[in-house]
Amino acid sequence: MESLRILGVDPGLARLGFGIIERGPGDSLHHVAHGCIETGADTPLPERLRHIFQQLTELCRTHRPAVMAVEELFFSRNTTTAFTVGQARGVALLAGAEAGLAVTEYTPMQVKQAVTGYGRADKRQVQEMVRLLLRLTSVPKPDDAADALAVAIAHAHAGRIGELEARLAAGKRTGWVWERGRFR
Repeated sequence: MESLRILGVDPGLARLGFGIIERGPGDSLHHVAHGCIETGADTPLPERLRHIFQQLTELCRTHRPAVMAVEELFFSRNTTTAFTVGQARGVALLAGAEAGLAVTEYTPMQVKQAVTGYGRADKRQVQEMVRLLLRLTSVPKPDDAADALAVAIAHAHAGRIGELEARLAAGKRTGWVWERGRFR
């Protein structure tokens, strides 16, 4: 199996987290880069959105991911925040589409489930699993970047399942003997 480079995005207007990983042979995960794209609250909204778009476009050009995985929004109270973050999220989706990437989306619960095995894990548990799965010496900082790495890991795990489903749909061998419940 060839490697797959994934750009994870934790949307935000003031701070958008990004994390780039590579899924290699044997489903091994490798950290490539992480960080945040920040915009100032005193900057007009169109300029903030343009800055996010330009920075994501440059990340795609530099690191050449094949996939962008973006976390879906979940806000229960503050609709104003949801709208502004939603605009930044839309710009992120556009940057991925413009770069020709496959763009996928995951709910916070899907990310937690894929990274920790528990869909209601707390932030600390997710961050520690990101550290362990990527074999890092410390939890990635800031939190938004760690969250973006978690989104990328979720895609790495979900993507493997999707590949197996596609092989099954195409009638190709997956290596699994269903009747015996073991690999061949």
